Amino acid sequence: MITTTSLKNNRTFIILFFFLLSFIGNAQIGIGTVTPNASAVLDITSTTQGMLAPRMTTAQRTAIASPADGLIVYDTDLKALYYYSSGSTSWVVVSSGINPRLNFKRIRSTDNLATVLATELAAGGGAKYVLNSNTLYEINGTVTFNFPIDLNNAYVHGLDSNDDIILRTSGNIFEGATGGSIRSLTIRAATGSVFNLNGAATQNLIFRDCIVANSASVGTISGFGLVFLSIINFSGNTNGITYNNISQLLLSNMGWFNNNAGTYEKLTGTFTLVEKQGGFSQVDGTAIGFDVSTSGLTITGDAVLESVVFTGTNTAGYVKGYTTGSYTGYNFNNSWNVRAAGIPTETDANAVGDFSMDYTVGSGLAVSFTNNLNPSNTVKVGSGTPLTTYSNLFRFSTDAANRLRYQGKKKRIFQIGGSISFQVPGAGTYIIYIAKNGTVISQYKIYGRGQILNDIVVLPLNATTELVNNDYIEVFAQRYTGANGDIVVPNMTITIK
Repeated sequence: MITTTSLKNNRTFIILFFFLLSFIGNAQIGIGTVTPNASAVLDITSTTQGMLAPRMTTAQRTAIASPADGLIVYDTDLKALYYYSSGSTSWVVVSSGINPRLNFKRIRSTDNLATVLATELAAGGGAKYVLNSNTLYEINGTVTFNFPIDLNNAYVHGLDSNDDIILRTSGNIFEGATGGSIRSLTIRAATGSVFNLNGAATQNLIFRDCIVANSASVGTISGFGLVFLSIINFSGNTNGITYNNISQLLLSNMGWFNNNAGTYEKLTGTFTLVEKQGGFSQVDGTAIGFDVSTSGLTITGDAVLESVVFTGTNTAGYVKGYTTGSYTGYNFNNSWNVRAAGIPTETDANAVGDFSMDYTVGSGLAVSFTNNLNPSNTVKVGSGTPLTTYSNLFRFSTDAANRLRYQGKKKRIFQIGGSISFQVPGAGTYIIYIAKNGTVISQYKIYGRGQILNDIVVLPLNATTELVNNDYIEVFAQRYTGANGDIVVPNMTITIK
């Protein structure tokens, strides 16, 4: 006898049977849907949840033995999905289809450096970390190094200079003879130096967008071909940095706060080019802002100090100037072009010099013409030791009586002005010249005539001429007409600017 219950069970069995036949025939599975897409073996449908792939570090991913072609994992170090391509026997990032740089390491604050930088420590003989050349090391958080770092032309970067920190509680941080790039970090050497670098002319160092704070010393950078520092905040350091024997030194927007001590920046040795632009140095107490006083400091090319603001209570410490080659009231020699708030401007464009020869009434300097011809020979006004005062000499000097010698480095055109008074031995006409390097500049000659014995002639002096380093200016006189005899010059002034 067939009951109603039996009929229902049979119907359920038949439906289940045909469902299983359909699943076997189509091999489709639907999760979250009863109608999986015909093209998919697995159709997962949801508007509130996603699919989570296996998650692992780069080291774990690359350690997978014999990965299947198309195997997918999520790399937690590189923050990307990767699939394995057996055709290229490599892992390929899913997000862009392009492999990220292989020479990359992220160092977290929680990492064991002996593990993460095992290769680098081995390369340094267990005494320092020799970074892999052309590799980017990302600092994530505060990373405390127990050994110094040899940059070895690698890149050490953070993402946020306030939060990504390199700390060494004892000893130096960066040591060695190689350069590299350091960027977007806070760096602190509590009892040592941030830098102890002695490189070669083929090495370059880039250091930018960083904070150097609370270090015993910023340190020394020596011997590099190029050193470029840009947008660096120095705060709370016991001593600053020394640059030595660098071909090209570029300093842009350095910020030295008044909680630093010692000498902020010091130059020693030989440089081809120095350019320090922008930024500020707040100098208090016994600190020194910029030190160029070391004997032997040489600039073979040019040096620029521009748009830097020197402030603070220790105005005498803004710049510790050259001990030789500078000028009274100034700090630098003629290799420098200086335009910075708080210190004197020093450029060849500001070169100036003057002298004034002045005798008491009734006396003067005798000028003798050594022939009896008219016109006579030209004679310098300034033999012997005349009563001449030289003043306002900036990039000018004097090495002979009534002479101004240009000491600037660059060629430029100067205006020369002044006056001369002379007493004549009788009626006659005289010519006064401005002379360059002992040769008169004839186009600027000026005539004067005395009418009688002891008549005084007063003439203005004006000229324009181009001077290069070591050229000099003097005044010459010539008798054009009249009887032989000395003229007497009681007063003469010259200004060159």
